[in-house]
Amino acid sequence: MHSSPIAALCPAAAETRTPVPYPHPTLQTNPQPYPQPHPQPYLRPKGHSGRGLGLSFTLPGDVRSAFIGRTVVATALEAHGLARYVWPATHVVDELVAVTARMSPGRELYVSLRHRDDAVRLLVWDQHPHHADPDMAALCETRRRRALWLLAAVVDDWGGEWGASEANPPQRGTKSWVQLPR
Repeated sequence: MHSSPIAALCPAAAETRTPVPYPHPTLQTNPQPYPQPHPQPYLRPKGHSGRGLGLSFTLPGDVRSAFIGRTVVATALEAHGLARYVWPATHVVDELVAVTARMSPGRELYVSLRHRDDAVRLLVWDQHPHHADPDMAALCETRRRRALWLLAAVVDDWGGEWGASEANPPQRGTKSWVQLPR
């Protein structure tokens, strides 16, 4: 079976694609002992969240980061007594991280999870630059929206909203967000 690297969604990013930044541990020449112990993250226990859930983290710009995003979001929601949101929120973060990683491969992604006023809000910010050429910008936006068809279906089923827009200056890139109501 022939395997090829996952293609970038943006035509401009595809032309300047960098090598995969996080090779598989067994393919390294001097692999570290695997798995390495990691400290457990601090999560407030259920019922003691004060103002509500607020979590932000950065992920490598790689489609494999979607698994990490799903795991972190599910754990945080359960720790804050918001298990009813686990199914849609994990699907949402999975899709957002996988697609945004393909828009700007190799660049870090910022993920934010908030629960306020009986709604969960997820935001993924990628460093994909805005294109000066209007045709290229339209093509990128179309490809991003088409790639997020499953996210759109989940959000619609839950009565939520979603969108993507250019980041506010001085930041660069695109912010994709989802709001899931109660």
